[in-house]
Amino acid sequence: MAGFLKVKGTKIVDENDEPVILKGSATGGHLNMENFITGYPGHETEHKQVILKKIGKEKFDFFFDKFYDYFWTESDAKLFKSLGLNCLRIPFNYRHFIDDDGDMFTINPKGFERLDKIINSCSKEGIYTILDLHAVPGGQNQDWHSDSKIHFALFWEFKVFQDVIVNLWGKIADYYKDNQWVAGYNPLNEPASSDHSKLVEFYTRVEKAIRSVDPNHILYLDANTYAMDFRQFPDEPFPNSVYAIHDYSVFGFPNLEGTLYQGNEDQKGKLKKQYERKVEFMKKHNVPVWNGEFGPVYDSEVRGDTNVEVTNRARYQVLKDQLEVYKSGDPSGDGSPISWSIWVYKDIGFQGLTYVSPKSKWFQVFGEFLLKKKKLGLDKWGNAIDAEYDKLYKDLENHMLENIPEEHHKALYPNVWTISDYLARVCRDMLFSQYAQHEFADLFVGLSFEELDELAASFKLENCLQRDELNQILKEY
Repeated sequence: MAGFLKVKGTKIVDENDEPVILKGSATGGHLNMENFITGYPGHETEHKQVILKKIGKEKFDFFFDKFYDYFWTESDAKLFKSLGLNCLRIPFNYRHFIDDDGDMFTINPKGFERLDKIINSCSKEGIYTILDLHAVPGGQNQDWHSDSKIHFALFWEFKVFQDVIVNLWGKIADYYKDNQWVAGYNPLNEPASSDHSKLVEFYTRVEKAIRSVDPNHILYLDANTYAMDFRQFPDEPFPNSVYAIHDYSVFGFPNLEGTLYQGNEDQKGKLKKQYERKVEFMKKHNVPVWNGEFGPVYDSEVRGDTNVEVTNRARYQVLKDQLEVYKSGDPSGDGSPISWSIWVYKDIGFQGLTYVSPKSKWFQVFGEFLLKKKKLGLDKWGNAIDAEYDKLYKDLENHMLENIPEEHHKALYPNVWTISDYLARVCRDMLFSQYAQHEFADLFVGLSFEELDELAASFKLENCLQRDELNQILKEY
């Protein structure tokens, strides 16, 4: 162990100024549950509220305590290390620390217990951790993974929400200030504020709160607009900070035109150009870059996909070509690699290095619902909606396009979203999923404690499968 990591020029270094390249993944839908990762529709908090109402507090608490215990164990840390990975990003929801119905400035110690369990298992294996606040009050962006039920980022509209989170980060930093295996803090996942100055002001405040108790740990600061845009950031970099991008490629997702990635020079050029655009700020200001999220979605016969082998071969090639970009992507131009964290370590079969077995209790209980959910397009992430239902939304999209002046098509923020994206968000991810929550929760009703334990244990590593080709690619890197 070589002390606290720190920033020096475009590098992350140890206390001996030796460069450290962080390579890893995020745990996934563990302390921040995302719908495609575990299969529920909609938003995490609503998901839990409906289940609680259906099965009662005793069984609710039992199931989720088991789920948290099983999702990440010391066995997972050992596998992670064996793949040559050295840094785990831990996404967490603020609700592990803060009760919405109570004094939001009072911190629940249970949040630290859950983080400690992961951090300690990693430190035993020589694995760094980055603490990633993935959901905040009101939502820091317009999407479902910030655990907001609406498509507005209300976090930026209410200063009290920001006050609560600045206070939380001060408490977290004070708690972990002496832990050298914590590689740093990722204060806000994928912020999206139409007023860029609000994000910069928040980072200024949170940096001050953290530094007042913890002068050592690195901050990993996501760009605005879903970790893609640094154009409004101040020219003076934040001290001891790494600037974070997310670098998903459209080539890694279902393509409705049916065109698979070929890995030709034009496509490789687009991957590189996309990356170079995102790191212009880092090159200009001589600061490090961390690619906090990237990675394709893989097809699965369990989800009814066809030509799985051919499709996934193309997706693995996307990953390989992205890693080639990162291998010499240091903003200094000296040809050294950047640090990165692929999305995601464990799920039900979309992207995970490990994934729940199709023979598990999870698929016995939820498998039929998951196929229906896919057909209805209630998970936009990685799923193409069934053509029959897609036409309904396409007709609505065309209706809106015909009646909204063309110059207003990009009037909403984020304007990278199309009208089709907004319809998917509002109609399917929110409203339709709100109804579907009840159908999903009904499947918990009547399960015994033993069955709930078996259900949660579907996520134990010994009951999961490994995505061998993906893991081999990462290991060889």
